[in-house]
Amino acid sequence: MLWALLVLYGVARILQIFPGPFAIVAVVALHVLPAVVFALMHGAMLYRWRGILTFFVICLAIGNIFESVGVRTGFPFGHYYFTGLLGPKLFAVPILLGLAYVGMAYLSWTLARLILGDAQNSLKGSRVVTLPLVAAFIMVAWDFSQDPVWSTILHLWVWPQGGPYFGVPVSNFLGWYLTVYVFYQLFALYLRDRSTSPEPLPPGYWHQAVLFYALSAAGNIFPAIAGHGPSMVCDPTRAQWKVSDITGTCALVSIFTMGAFAMLAWVRLADRKADAIRHVGM
Repeated sequence: MLWALLVLYGVARILQIFPGPFAIVAVVALHVLPAVVFALMHGAMLYRWRGILTFFVICLAIGNIFESVGVRTGFPFGHYYFTGLLGPKLFAVPILLGLAYVGMAYLSWTLARLILGDAQNSLKGSRVVTLPLVAAFIMVAWDFSQDPVWSTILHLWVWPQGGPYFGVPVSNFLGWYLTVYVFYQLFALYLRDRSTSPEPLPPGYWHQAVLFYALSAAGNIFPAIAGHGPSMVCDPTRAQWKVSDITGTCALVSIFTMGAFAMLAWVRLADRKADAIRHVGM
């Protein structure tokens, strides 16, 4: 089932580059829902159902609170609003956006655990703080790699005052870091000194999460390769941007931020396997 969700997500990323026959809300739903179901199933194996459902509740609550406040006040992301392309809203925030936090937040958290080298141990000591800090960087890399595409090109949300990053303000990414750090820190406090599942996890369990995150990074490269759509777009301040510059930059950012995090996590897994083989040999 987890592998099937990976394939479904990959298909959704490909559909993104074929405008016309597929409604944008359907494509977005296929981006969001497989990641949510993956997080639920994958997370339950390690944190049990109570733990992963706690993660879901924290992410949904904090993410929607910050987004709702952001739409109304401009804090902490900057002034913006959502168009109707993302489907139904709850308190001015699209439901799909709230769910998007959950899936990618779980994957980013899992990669952070792998990179810091304590994937299946209980959280204690400085890890209760350092893990949320690292996970927040990995999560923000996801938004940094695609926000101009979804906002400036596709107009799923709008930044009325524009910004230097192809129409997106710097405050957006600082606000993202604050938001995701808050819910990661709350979850870390929940997990502190709690034991995870003592049962051996199936082969490839950790690799699936890394591959899902890496597939998300690869999906950001597809629009740069396809080259569909207009050659120029304008943001609300009437600043003109070349679409190829936006998609090309987002592709590079994906490779050298998301790709770097995925590679670090994969290398960590390879090191763990080598250490286990050496331990058996001794």
